[in-house]
Order: sequence, then structure tokens, then C-alpha cells
Amino acid sequence: MTESLDLEKHVSTKYSEPETEESSLSVEFPEGGLQGWLTLLGVWIIQFVTFGYTNAYGVYNDFYVREYLSPKYASSEISWIGSVQLLLVLSSGLVSGRAFDSGYFYPLMYGGSALFVFCLFMLSITKPEQYYQVFLCQGLGLGLAIGITYVPCLGVLSHYFRRRRALVLGIASSGSAVGGIIHPIMLNKLFYGAAGFHQGVRASAALNLGLLAFACLLMRTRLPPKQSRGPSVVQQFWNFIRDPAYVVMVFGTVVTICGIFFPIFFVQLKAVVNGLDPNVAFHTLAILNAASTVGRIVPNFVVGRFGVFNVVIPCVAACAILNFCALAVNDAAGTIIFAIMFGFFSGAYIGLLAPMISSLARNDAEIGARMGICFTFTGMGGLVGTPIAGALLTSHYIWWRPILFAGLTVTCGCLCFCTTWLLLVRAKRAQSS
Repeated sequence: MTESLDLEKHVSTKYSEPETEESSLSVEFPEGGLQGWLTLLGVWIIQFVTFGYTNAYGVYNDFYVREYLSPKYASSEISWIGSVQLLLVLSSGLVSGRAFDSGYFYPLMYGGSALFVFCLFMLSITKPEQYYQVFLCQGLGLGLAIGITYVPCLGVLSHYFRRRRALVLGIASSGSAVGGIIHPIMLNKLFYGAAGFHQGVRASAALNLGLLAFACLLMRTRLPPKQSRGPSVVQQFWNFIRDPAYVVMVFGTVVTICGIFFPIFFVQLKAVVNGLDPNVAFHTLAILNAASTVGRIVPNFVVGRFGVFNVVIPCVAACAILNFCALAVNDAAGTIIFAIMFGFFSGAYIGLLAPMISSLARNDAEIGARMGICFTFTGMGGLVGTPIAGALLTSHYIWWRPILFAGLTVTCGCLCFCTTWLLLVRAKRAQSS
């Protein structure tokens, strides 16, 4: 892999470096400033509330499987709530990204935030064993709300940062990991404490309402909307599928997400079923997301030196190995070690996903389209991954089957990223010959 170090540096720094001297002069980036850092804080809070809530879905999944929707609905059916939510979070960016480029940042953020809080309050009035009510509020409603805000809130950072963009995006995405620490602890205390499920969801909704309102006041756009919309999504799609490296990488993200979210959604349930002390079991997801916070920031410091694929591939390989190792994790010490290690490496992959996709863009104008199309297909992988794992688990909790499925899918994703790296090396050799 050392032969392609120069290539990897090129593709990874393309994400954060000016493409040409002329382009750097045409638009000046303050690389911060008071409003730039306030916007970053607002984006971090948005990520904390929205995607952080997705990372905390394991608490809901545990509660639904063991109490709220059981025994009327099986684990595989309940898993569709989280998987549909994940699909909409990722796939909605294809539409919201175009709307952001057209100057609709504020309507997207205000509308998405209002929908998020509304759906949480509606979730708080659902009835036990009423699957359709929970699915509409949490699967469809929250998924759409998070998807509406996800790409625009990250995109607004490009108005202020270019040289530091990869690092800033890593910091912003760490908000979702921190949310994955705070939300599970809070929700577990509420659901299994004096408040109960319904009052607990209302308390969570009220907190998130205040945070979202504050974040929307902090964020400001700086650049005018794009005057030219450029090629349509369909035209861009047909152009991109002629790029073998991009196609293989997209397939890799699809199969990787089929398995990488299994521990995030099921780690608490597995700890409870294994009979771990509630003080340990109810904090496993928070521990995993705490490690994920570190994983989303630290690797971004070395990407510029080693190259994005040279960092992503070992991280995904580690996730695959850890998925298989979950077969032997049954006690408290093993669960905590697993949560820390898997949280770090999965967080690193999620934090480097955007730079990896953008590194294959031929110019900055393609970055948004490539990310939107990739996230759309990746969301489809998230749609089917956890329900398949839930069906393999069954109501008898046969853990080896979904663990094997998760390990194999992440391994397949790692092989796809290796293939993409090899195609990039071959392309470089062809250009130099």
C-alpha cells in the first residue's frame, strides 16, 4: 500500500484543499471567525440531537422487544422501525442537498427541527402493542426529520471552511456520538425509573426542543445560492456509474452498513439477555458511543498523511473482526471492551465516510452529488440489514446467526474498499505510463 501513498494523499486532501489557485481566489474562506465557529457549534448541537437519537435507538429497540411491543411482534418486525429511520436519514439527503444548494437552508432546518419534536411528542402518546403508531412516529417521522436536516447542516460548514473542512466535519459528526452517550443514559433512567416510557419520551422531546431552537439561532449561511443547478441527478448518476472505483466503493458502503449497525442497535439487548447487571447493561450503548466520539475525530488528523483509504480499510477490517469476536462476549468485562473497541473503529469509519466519498470526485462541484447518491444506496443497505439480523436472532435469541451475518457483510465491505484502492492505484499507473 506504500506505492500509492502519494495518490492517497492526493485524493484525501482534495476534500479539504483548493482545487486550483484561481478557485481559491474566487471564493475566500475565513476558516473560522466568530460566526463560523458559532455555526459549527450549532451544527454540532443538531448532530447531537438528531443523529445522536438514531445512535440511541438501541435503548428503544431493547424496550420494544422485551416490553412495549412484545410478544405481539417479533424482533425482526420491530427492527424495521430503526432500519426505515436509518434509510430516510441517509436517503433524504439526495433531495435536501439539492434544496440546500438552491438556498432553502433555513426552511429545511426549521421545518426538520419542528417535525422532529412533533414526532417525539406523538411517540409519547402511542399505545403498547400498537406497532403502526410507533412505526409512523419513529420510523417514518423521525427518519424524515433527521434526513431533512442532516446534509444541509453539514453543508453549511463549507461556507466557512475549506482547508480545515475534513477536520471540522469530524468535529461536527462527533456531536452525534456524544448524543449517543447522553441520550441512552437519559432514556434508560427515564424508561425504567419513576417517569416511565411516555413521560420519559416527553421529557426527551422538551429537552431536544430547546436544543434545536438554540442551534437554529446559531447557524448562518454565508454564500449565496448556486445560480446554476448543473446536471440533473439522473445525468450525474449515469456519469458516476461509469466510474468503476466509485461503483465498487458505493457497493462497499451498502454491505458495510448492513452489519456495522447491528452491535449499535443490539448491544444493550444482548447485555440484558446475557444477564449482566443493569448498571452495566444500560450503559453499554453509552460506552460504545463515547469511544465512537474519539474515533470520529482522531483519524481525521492522520488522513492527510496516510490517505483516506489507508485509514478506512484497517478500521473496517477491525469492525469485521470485532463482529465475529462478539460470539465470545458474554460477561461484563468482555462487553465493555467490545463496546469500546467497536465504538472507536465504527466511529472512525462513519467519520471518514464523507471524505472517502468526496475523494473520488473529479472536482468540488461533484462532491454533493456523489455523496447524495452514495448515501441513498447506503440507506437501502441500512433498511434491510437490521431486519435480517432481527429475523436471524428470533425470539429465542440465537445470537451466532446475526453475528455471523454482520461479520460477513462488513468483511465484504472491507474487500470492496480494498478493490477501490487497487483501482485507484491502477489508474495512477496508467496515467504515469
